[in-house]
Amino acid sequence: MRTTQWQRIVDKYYPADSELRDIYLRHCKAVATLAADIAVSRHLPLDAADIEDAAMLHDIGIFLTSAPGICCHGTEPYICHGPLGADLLRREGVSEEIARVAERHTGSGISPAEIAQQGLPLPEGRDYMPRTLLERLVCYADKFYSKSGDMKRKSVERARASLARISEASAERFDALHHEFSEN
Repeated sequence: MRTTQWQRIVDKYYPADSELRDIYLRHCKAVATLAADIAVSRHLPLDAADIEDAAMLHDIGIFLTSAPGICCHGTEPYICHGPLGADLLRREGVSEEIARVAERHTGSGISPAEIAQQGLPLPEGRDYMPRTLLERLVCYADKFYSKSGDMKRKSVERARASLARISEASAERFDALHHEFSEN
């Protein structure tokens, strides 16, 4: 059996038999399954391997952050896991298309105004809004699964409520993603 791109990278940064790897894989596999299911049911013009790579690598930067509740013992703020992961993926030679999924999946995207208003410690001069179909799909699927607690799929209402705690704009962007990708 061949090792996929995402498996090679996850194996490199997430040690076997570690709790963090278990959390990471459980979360990303749930996101990948949901994203793939949506792509099939909505007949989205996306490559299945790209969906899998993007979903399995979207959170690759979490180990660099300080989030002890999910076994992340790095030094950076958790909000930075997207750009940190994107930079790591670029160094690993992953396509820009996949790297941007990592960079732009946090929340339902983060606008420059939100960065300024909330004083977020994100690198300047980058776009944190999911733009492409693949970016939007993985961003949307990600909102249904936490990396803590029971890790069961959230309802649409619960996913939206968690984003509304960040900002109403974030919740409204989720609503647009839900309209784009839901069956209803």
